[in-house]
Amino acid sequence: MVAPMTIKEHMEVLGSDGVHVGTVDGLEGRDQLKLTKDDPTAGGEHHFIPLAWVDHVDENVHLKQSGAEAKARWKTH
Repeated sequence: MVAPMTIKEHMEVLGSDGVHVGTVDGLEGRDQLKLTKDDPTAGGEHHFIPLAWVDHVDENVHLKQSGAEAKARWKTH
């Protein structure tokens, strides 16, 4: 798993196919990324994805899943 401290607020989250999934709002607990609700793809809701989905981090957060798969499986609280 990627070290959570490498993920910063406002980083772009991309699927394995390079598709925009969202923008990091922050970490939720020890094992989830919280995405901003005002991102155009968010529909006005916060979405949460497990840190286990993160493949690697550079200037962006890259997921192991495609953008469509991540959006199909993300959670809202």
